[in-house]
Amino acid sequence: MKKLFKTLALSLALVLPFAAFAQEAASEKTTIKVGGDAGSPNVEWTITAEDEGDGIFAITFDGAIKEGYHGYAMLDFSAPMFGFENAEAVGDVVETLAYEEHPDGYGGTSYIYHNQAIYVQKIQAKPGQNVVGFVNATICTNEGNQCTANMVDFTITMPGEAAVVAVAETEAEATSTAAPLDWSSILVAIMWGFAALLTPCVFPMVPMTVSFFIKGSQSPAQGRFRATMYGVFIVALYVLPIAVLVLLSNAFGTNVAGDIFNAIGTHWVPNLIFFIIFMVFAASFFGAFEITMPSKLVNKSDEGADKGGLLGIFFMALTLVLVSFSCTGPIVGSVIISSTSGGVWMPIITMTAFAVAFALPFTLLAWFPSLLKNLPKSGGWLNSVKVVLGFIEVALGLKFLMTADQTMHWGLLDREIYLAIWIVTFTLLGFYLLGKLRFAHDDKVEKISVFRLTLAIGVFSFVVYMIPGMFGAPLNGISGYIPPMSSQDYQVNGKVENVNSGRKYADFLHLPHQLEGHFDFEEAVADATAQNKPIFVDVTGHACNNCREMETMVWSNDRVLPLLREEFVICALYVDDMTKVEGGRLGSINAAFAQGRWGVNAQPGYILLSPDGETVIAGPRGYDTDIDAFVEFLNTAL
Repeated sequence: MKKLFKTLALSLALVLPFAAFAQEAASEKTTIKVGGDAGSPNVEWTITAEDEGDGIFAITFDGAIKEGYHGYAMLDFSAPMFGFENAEAVGDVVETLAYEEHPDGYGGTSYIYHNQAIYVQKIQAKPGQNVVGFVNATICTNEGNQCTANMVDFTITMPGEAAVVAVAETEAEATSTAAPLDWSSILVAIMWGFAALLTPCVFPMVPMTVSFFIKGSQSPAQGRFRATMYGVFIVALYVLPIAVLVLLSNAFGTNVAGDIFNAIGTHWVPNLIFFIIFMVFAASFFGAFEITMPSKLVNKSDEGADKGGLLGIFFMALTLVLVSFSCTGPIVGSVIISSTSGGVWMPIITMTAFAVAFALPFTLLAWFPSLLKNLPKSGGWLNSVKVVLGFIEVALGLKFLMTADQTMHWGLLDREIYLAIWIVTFTLLGFYLLGKLRFAHDDKVEKISVFRLTLAIGVFSFVVYMIPGMFGAPLNGISGYIPPMSSQDYQVNGKVENVNSGRKYADFLHLPHQLEGHFDFEEAVADATAQNKPIFVDVTGHACNNCREMETMVWSNDRVLPLLREEFVICALYVDDMTKVEGGRLGSINAAFAQGRWGVNAQPGYILLSPDGETVIAGPRGYDTDIDAFVEFLNTAL
């Protein structure tokens, strides 16, 4: 046990200095990167804020100029402009590199930079203040002197003692508004944890393990303590591996985990891989094969369990985790994969919920051993649990294929096809529960229990609920897990028409409820200016479950929909669309634009703007199905 604690202490000793170093470095200066995108294609800026004392900060603009282009020095007529909305400039802009002098062709001289230009502007601000500003640089080609304006907005936090607090508050606000705690994923993880206990690999070990702690201890109190630690170690073994990734990424001052989970949740490649994994898991649950850990690893762990003490209990927990992998592996994979579309911490939270639910019975039964006699005996019903989970894996796996299909516009899973597969899958599950469908390892069902009949009724009721969706019913209860209504080819009231036909990107992007709107910000601003209406910006994504729920449960409300339809110009910015457009992929361009302009990095994100698109009237606002609050939010712009 001493070796175990020494290992943990050493790990903390290695991690904490890095965390302290990252925090100390962050307090001296802050750095951001902007540009290099559609708004500023020919120059990318690295902006650094450094505290010079007495409320004065030096803002350094380090511009990387695209090859074949040049920028201008402050002495030139075409010099860049630097503006600050909530801070006061102190003195003139200072340049740190030597510029070149060239004839301008009109009898004068141009003062230019190639490759790199560095400008420094001092401002008066407060430590921790989020300073908002812009850079507007004229960048021209070396041959032909063809010039374009490269303008970007930026927000940078001033360094200092308050900067850490400000960043923490900003992150907390983003978590609470843009990426709220996903309680549905947590509840699903808890249910998966309890379901894992009922698999053939785990259930027979419950009474055996609890009896070992009770009978193999010198006193009941010692047995309860050892069983409690057994549960704690099980939770740790499931949670710590994924927690280490997130904590180390934060300790080094980066958001590696967030980038990984965001990519996993939205990119078509991992989603396609997850679909295949889910189908493999389902086949395993149906009895086609078993997924097991290497026997050598299991035997090594089992040998460690014989050492006794807390270290022995730790190896007992490790042995359980490894031995039960053929049943729990697919479930654990499902829990992790399903939570990656949430915030950075969601995989840790959901895995903790799963592990606690999985380990809890071992501890509770050791505390209350009389409950053991109430447990049902092992038997064929355990295999039935695996088969039921297999059907659920098939249904959930389609969600990942749907995400890949939506982001890449393959057109494989229209709403009707998706619902048809779900209807057939759950119909087969209902027949299986009634004993009308059997797999290789199933016992013959002579009669069904009341419990199985109740489950069958629930499953067939769900099937009946989905059938109207084939003809255009909204199906609000599952709207976040099925393709959007825009992919429906036919509804009862006729074919779905694209009311935004002819607008930019409207040939492959759609708005719900036949709403008119735009998918390009500049186009939306021009329309809003002409109509003198505020702009409703919807930062959304094909893979965003919460976006679909907001559209189905909130936007469709008879108090909300008329406001969106009549009082606003809607601009939907899809941040995960993989369509190639000028300047890169549309989703990447929109994601950078939403992050740089409004600080929105999660979906959904709702912002209300003035008709010219310059002034933020309200927002950003995240996922919240409170209709009254959403109506109040919209009314702030009217």
